[in-house]
Amino acid sequence: MTSNMLNPAITSKNGEKVLILGPCSAESPDQLHELAKRSVHLKPHLIRAGIWKPRTRPGHFQGMGEQAIPWLMEIKKEYGLKICTEVANSHHVEVALKAGFDTLWIGARTTVNPFYVQDISDALKGVDIPVMVKNPLNPDLYLWLGAIERFLQSGINRLAAIHRGFSFYGNSIYRNTPRWQIPIELKRRIPDLQMLVDISHISGHPEHLLEIAQIAYDLNYDGIMVEVHPEPQNALSDAEQQVTPEFLEKEILDKLIYREVSTNDVQFNLQIDEIRNKIDQIDDDLLKLLAKRMQLVEQIGLEKKQSRISIFQPKRWDEIITRLVEFGKHENLSEEFIFNLIEAIHIESIQHQSQKMNK
Repeated sequence: MTSNMLNPAITSKNGEKVLILGPCSAESPDQLHELAKRSVHLKPHLIRAGIWKPRTRPGHFQGMGEQAIPWLMEIKKEYGLKICTEVANSHHVEVALKAGFDTLWIGARTTVNPFYVQDISDALKGVDIPVMVKNPLNPDLYLWLGAIERFLQSGINRLAAIHRGFSFYGNSIYRNTPRWQIPIELKRRIPDLQMLVDISHISGHPEHLLEIAQIAYDLNYDGIMVEVHPEPQNALSDAEQQVTPEFLEKEILDKLIYREVSTNDVQFNLQIDEIRNKIDQIDDDLLKLLAKRMQLVEQIGLEKKQSRISIFQPKRWDEIITRLVEFGKHENLSEEFIFNLIEAIHIESIQHQSQKMNK
């Protein structure tokens, strides 16, 4: 797929970062009016609000449905704000287009299923409207890429990807682990694709919002989406991750540091190249050490084969995790990183042993 047909979903002036804010769900006219009144000076490019909310379990708040549409249209008219909402099927698309939403987004629970995405993209054929596609729940680059391709094939060329983090197994300080390497790879494959980050769904709590936003800016993302509510403590969904407009302004937007992508400073570039050369050498050494480790793993595999011992040894695996996580703490390495690293090594070790034992 080529990206020369792509345009940004959200346009901004002079390289300005995109700002999308709003509540997880549209709950009442008063809620939306209060939000708009207290946020309009921030000049958001879009106000986001869910109308239909896919919930994990029945009985939880699933949005106000179509009755919330006039509330959003009213703040659009009164405050001159553009609005967007999530759609999960062709009926949602039909209703949203008829109402006059400025932008649509595809949620993570929808992106995970190509049938849903195709249904929506078919409903949008011949329609000129920006579409933003969140990553799927699981860390699957190709599902995300495939969803974007389906919209391109339907003639939608004002597109953005929204990185909202991924479900995970293990320990993490975030609600959804970022796995920054996946959106980075998506951007490498589609260089012209607008990249936004949903800092609320990654963080899961206000204390990490600035950190996630700053990392995204330092990785050259085009903007942020953040859940903002006039009274987060009373929100009907995702209350723990929403913030007030004042918190957003003072604790996030005012503290973000804007950095250049590159510089022509010769001395700086020489110093960076020297350090990068050292990093490259360490990377080469790491791979050589890992190759030696796999040779030892294969020896263990042959011994296990001879004695009819299974590959996986739970006690040994627990010992490895416990020892290396503790060791990593002393080396200033996060538990999440250590777990992901040793898990990847373990999977490769299993494959090497299996090759030797089941040849």
